[in-house]
Amino acid sequence: MRSNKSIKAIIINHLEGSLSGEELKRLHQWLARSDDNRRYYSRIKDLWESSVSDADRFAETDKEWGRFLARVTESYQYNIFRFKTNFQIFYRFAAILIIGLIVGALVMNYIPSGEPLHISSMAPKGSISQMVLDDSTIVFLNADSKIRYSRGIRKSEREIFLEGEAWFNVAKNKSRTFIVHTSTYDVQVTGTKFNVKSYEEENKVITTLEEGRVVIASSKNCQLNEPVIMKPGEQVVLDKLSNEISVRKVDPSVYSSWKDNKLIFLNMKLDELVVLLEREYGVDIEVDDLRILKYHYTGTIKNETIIEILEIIKNTLPIEYNIEGQTIHIQNKGVK
Repeated sequence: MRSNKSIKAIIINHLEGSLSGEELKRLHQWLARSDDNRRYYSRIKDLWESSVSDADRFAETDKEWGRFLARVTESYQYNIFRFKTNFQIFYRFAAILIIGLIVGALVMNYIPSGEPLHISSMAPKGSISQMVLDDSTIVFLNADSKIRYSRGIRKSEREIFLEGEAWFNVAKNKSRTFIVHTSTYDVQVTGTKFNVKSYEEENKVITTLEEGRVVIASSKNCQLNEPVIMKPGEQVVLDKLSNEISVRKVDPSVYSSWKDNKLIFLNMKLDELVVLLEREYGVDIEVDDLRILKYHYTGTIKNETIIEILEIIKNTLPIEYNIEGQTIHIQNKGVK
C-alpha cells in the first residue's frame, strides 16, 4: 500500500532512520525528479543537522515552519561565534548526497584572548563538506571523514589531522610547511593540490598528487626507510598490514572525482564497492551470499540515486537486491 505521508514527513523519518522500504523508494524517486526537490531535501537536512532537538517541531504550516527557521537561525548564529563558514551548498548524487558545509565543533567553553582555538570539522556519511582555512587553503572532506586543526597558533608549520578522505588545495607559503597527519605517515607540502585517503577501517593509506610537490615522511606512528618525494600524477600507497609502500603513475582526476559529484570505479572488488556506497550514500548494505564479493565492477557514477546505482550494477553483474526497512540486501541472481 502506498504511504499517505507528506514528503516532509518522509524526509524527517528518513533522517530519523525509520523509513519503510516502500517509503525509501518513494523518497529516492522524488529526489531524482527535479533539482527543486533536492534543494528542498537539503534545506531540511541542513536544519536537521544544526538543530536535531527541534526536528520533531517541523510542521506542515508555513507559519510554524517560519518559527522553526527563526529558532534554528538564532541557534546557528550563536554556535558559529568566532568561526565563519561558507554556506553555499553544492549537490551530489540525487539521493541523500548533498555537500553540506559542516560547522566545526568548537572547543569554546572559555578561550582567553590570544589562546589557540581547536577546531574539529566533519562530513557525516552521505555528505561532503567544503571549507576554507584561515590561510586560504581549500579543503573538501569526503563522507565519513574528519579533520582537526588549530587557529591562533603562529608556528613554522600548518598542521591538519585527518581521519578519512580529503582533497586539499594548499595556499602557497614556503615559510610555513603544510602537514597532513594520517594514522600512519605525514604528508608535507608548501603549496599544492592532492588527495589523501586514510580511513581507519581500510588497510591502505593512499596519497595522490595532482599538482605541485609532496613529501611522504615518517611519523611517530610509522617509520619509513626514507621520505618519498612525489611528482604530479603519482600515487603513494602504504599497506598498513605489511608496512610496504609503493609508488605508481595514475590519473589524479580519477581519485579526486568524488568532490566533483562523480565516482569512478576501475575493476573495484564488490566488497570495496559496498563499503564505498554505504559511506557515500549513508545506507546500510548487507551481502547475503559472500560468493558475490569476488565480483569486480568498472563504471562511473554521477548524480544517480542509490536505487539507480543498484539497477546499473544489477544489469552488469549477476546479482539481485531487495530493501527491508532501510537495509539493502544483495544476493546472487536466482538465489533466494
